[in-house]
Amino acid sequence: MTSIIPVVNDECMTNVLVKNRKASFEYELLDKYEGGMMLLGHEVKSLRAGGGNLTGSFISFRGEELWVEKMHIAQYEKATLLSYEPERPRKLLLRKAEMLKIAGGLKASGVTLIPLSCVLKNNKIKLEFALARGKKKYDKRESIKRRDMDRQTRRMVNHR
Repeated sequence: MTSIIPVVNDECMTNVLVKNRKASFEYELLDKYEGGMMLLGHEVKSLRAGGGNLTGSFISFRGEELWVEKMHIAQYEKATLLSYEPERPRKLLLRKAEMLKIAGGLKASGVTLIPLSCVLKNNKIKLEFALARGKKKYDKRESIKRRDMDRQTRRMVNHR
């Protein structure tokens, strides 16, 4: 069972429900966005209980709408559903101007939309996502070296 991580902002309280931990390692994040999702009631309860997974999910355009594909939301244990698709496509709710800006950013070569995290903000579930470009192998090695150096410096500071 995963725990909800509270993050205090100036305007509201935000709880991270699900996080795509590999996103920043696999991709170079260019622009970040946030939008609502069309969810069913039992999906909201399942996400609040920690039953979501963003690994392998992506965002695509269908016509003029954005959809989250392959986002796994486990069936809520107390729901009485006979058939439920945990990885069904879910519509993102954004303003038209934001969608046009995102569509313009996607025209660049090698750029995609990936979900970063699912948060509870002002009692509404939002999806944080980013325009991203895939990292090369040497970029990933550089990220690992930087992470190891940071870890060593923290150990040195804590030992003193």
